[in-house]
Amino acid sequence: MTIEHLELEELASQYEKSTPQEILRLALERFPTNMAISFSGAEDAVLLDMAVQIQTPIKVFSLDTGRLHADTYRFIEQIRGFYDIELDILSPNTVDLERMVNNKGLYSFYRDGHKECCGIRKVAPLRRKLATLDAWVTGQRVDQSPETRMTLPVVQADEAFSSPDHQLVKFNPLANWSSAQVWDYIRSNGVPYNDLHNKGFISIGCEPCTQAVLPNQHEREGRWWWEDGEMKECGLHAANLTPATATAKS
Repeated sequence: MTIEHLELEELASQYEKSTPQEILRLALERFPTNMAISFSGAEDAVLLDMAVQIQTPIKVFSLDTGRLHADTYRFIEQIRGFYDIELDILSPNTVDLERMVNNKGLYSFYRDGHKECCGIRKVAPLRRKLATLDAWVTGQRVDQSPETRMTLPVVQADEAFSSPDHQLVKFNPLANWSSAQVWDYIRSNGVPYNDLHNKGFISIGCEPCTQAVLPNQHEREGRWWWEDGEMKECGLHAANLTPATATAKS
């Protein structure tokens, strides 16, 4: 199913103040068979919990970069069992990964930045998966990264992963939720979460690139902490974002 850009903009405006459940219902109604939820963290678990209450079965996929924390792997299996779902685990291309590691070592991102490593471990596998879908659902929130996510519609054309022959639609039902709202939902509904959150981790990615944050630090400061704030996107969503700096200059 193809939705024109103008219609997507109208839907984004119409559903801007809607609840996440209402936005999920919209997604499921428009794309009942060829849409999937991207799962990795607390926000995604909230969306998964909401979605299974609306419709089952649902399609869910997760990226295994090969560098996740042990706690994260346990969390993924906990989610699989708790919701009794099929979970499509995506892995990097072995040839590309071996070439990078053999040429640059296991920690080249500390020298060269994280883009190349994330491109191989995350973006490329995601691109392969999204090429098979018409729409996907993410747990992005505006307040996760003020430098890069100042504006985030609840539904949009995915400019990063669409092509002339394949339009992809992205739904962001939690775009206007705060971290407090996410965790209120988790506690109120008994949603499983990654045990790393009990150890001071807020935004969780690969083990070498994630650290716990101190009190009053923004959650994104624990990701790629050796880089500037405006660089803290792995490429999964970057082409669809409006940076705060760009907005300020326009």
